[in-house]
Amino acid sequence: MDAMNHQTALNRREFLGMAAAVSSGLALPKSLLAEPADKLIQGKAEHVISIWLGGGMGQVDTFDPKRKGDPKKKTPGSYYESIETAVPGVRLCEHLKNLAPVMDRVTVVRTVHHEMIDEHAAATNRMHTGRPISGTVTYPSLGSLIVHERGAATADAPPYVLIGYPNITRGPGFLGARHGYLYLTDTSQGPAGLSRPEGITPFRQSRRESFLSVLRKNAGQTQDSRLLNYDAAIEQSLKLSGPEFNRVFRLDKEPADLRTRYGGEFGQRCLLSRRLVERGVRFIEVSHNLNFLNGAGWDVHNEGILKQHALIQELDTAVATLITDLEKKRLLDKTLVVITTEFGRPPEFDSNGGRGHQGTAFSCVLAGGGLAHRGAWGETDELSKKIVSNPVGVPDFFATICAALGVDYRKHLYDGDRPVPITDRGQPIAKLFS
Repeated sequence: MDAMNHQTALNRREFLGMAAAVSSGLALPKSLLAEPADKLIQGKAEHVISIWLGGGMGQVDTFDPKRKGDPKKKTPGSYYESIETAVPGVRLCEHLKNLAPVMDRVTVVRTVHHEMIDEHAAATNRMHTGRPISGTVTYPSLGSLIVHERGAATADAPPYVLIGYPNITRGPGFLGARHGYLYLTDTSQGPAGLSRPEGITPFRQSRRESFLSVLRKNAGQTQDSRLLNYDAAIEQSLKLSGPEFNRVFRLDKEPADLRTRYGGEFGQRCLLSRRLVERGVRFIEVSHNLNFLNGAGWDVHNEGILKQHALIQELDTAVATLITDLEKKRLLDKTLVVITTEFGRPPEFDSNGGRGHQGTAFSCVLAGGGLAHRGAWGETDELSKKIVSNPVGVPDFFATICAALGVDYRKHLYDGDRPVPITDRGQPIAKLFS
């Protein structure tokens, strides 16, 4: 079925759905009432650096501070004091002192929300694919969606790089292997998948490629998308396994003082992400792994909260340096920096002074990307527990990222013959584009 027939089938399905709703007296969904002539919002960003804070960053202790609480007395509130920023009225946790002066290049979206709070894997999937887990569809991640629509920025770079451990939630889902990621876990060397095993000399590599060429020639044509995707992945790995692309991983070529400003291993991952943007990678996810510094990562139940400040400071140092470094390289307007996490934390303290999970209101961050930044978007109540104004669902957050990259957030992709709205009918935060 071609694209026109797909659209016809979809329109017929939507018409029948609307007719059934009207005949039964039900209200139509907002998405079906939207005017088809609504102007498509399109930004001009070219790259995404997506920073993932696994475990659940507590918004009340970072980007949406409220009155200070007391874990010993079980008084709900923030764990730390707050400070002013470059944007009047927008305050941050006291441990985000390096980000505070650059908040005019940043928007904290304080009203992200979803319903998955009790299971980390399900919430991680939600924040990577924009949807709940389905028993019938393996949805693509945001990274795969972006590279499916935009491809690599250059022919000599992979479109999607994951600096962290591989996971299906970061994968291409029904889009196929060619829209997957190249990954590495160690910034001191390039991806293991691009390195030849010991003993494989250039001569032996050349001979293997010759054998592969003969096999392809004798195999004949195929229309099997799985084989075509696999073949495309082989081609890309062969192209990128040489010394030219691998130079991007030579962080020792950067000035020593800059590397110091970025900080430790997480900071070096952020520095590498800037180098990958320069090389032409479209989408980079930088994982701030669990068990850094405080022994618990961002999942600060019980005593895990005692050294949470060290984690926040590490984030602050690396991201503030990334923003100013991109700006100095004239890449900030071209690069959307995103900070996400699977859910937030409630203002109440648990029995040992830590915090549980909260999905009803939490913060994600956007920086650069040519957006009209305002320091913060959306408002929560006096304890950052409930949304007061401008709620942003996960599909809306995804639509905002897609719009910033010039991707049509209203279109449909197809899992076989099944139409799948690219952002689950999300709507961008229009004020960030005005």
